[in-house]
Amino acid sequence: MTELLRHPNKLRRVVEELDAIIGDQNIVEEFHLPRLLYLEAVVKETLRIHPPAPLLMPHTPSETIVVAGYTIPKNSNILFNVWAIQRDTQFWEDPLQFEPERFLNVIEKKNYKGNSFDFFPFGSGRRICVGISMAERIMMLVLATLLHCFEWELPNGRKPDVKEQLRLVLSKVEPLLVVPIARSSNSMQYQ
Repeated sequence: MTELLRHPNKLRRVVEELDAIIGDQNIVEEFHLPRLLYLEAVVKETLRIHPPAPLLMPHTPSETIVVAGYTIPKNSNILFNVWAIQRDTQFWEDPLQFEPERFLNVIEKKNYKGNSFDFFPFGSGRRICVGISMAERIMMLVLATLLHCFEWELPNGRKPDVKEQLRLVLSKVEPLLVVPIARSSNSMQYQ
């Protein structure tokens, strides 16, 4: 939501997609999600820039191995910095820019299965998050519902802050505070 409020043109494009696919008098339902391609790209771009767990669960090699010329001893704890990898200019053009469009045309970066080692916000291998499908659906359904039912304004003309802090997970330093304004006269959307 913060990135969409920082980029009104992207927010407008998501709302237009929602209106075109769902209609202004209907409610968002799970069967709509596969058709919401731009919303899916927004979620993925957000997870690329702001991964919830920037340091993945430790991996431990069962034997000493050499990777890219580095010797990694058996039983070492290896942490992958997904936050840095997903912002690497070697893999991403303008990595600090919020550009959901980058996920619309590149097929190998469209999934969270951990096979693309420049985009794996849920990890990879045996320690990949088992709740990926549920998380993807819930994130999209909640965001789609909020954007379809309401317009969002920042109080007193404030700008959203994107500063983050690392604790157990990555979180915003300053919570997002927004004001919802009903978009529809259909009371069914608000029940």
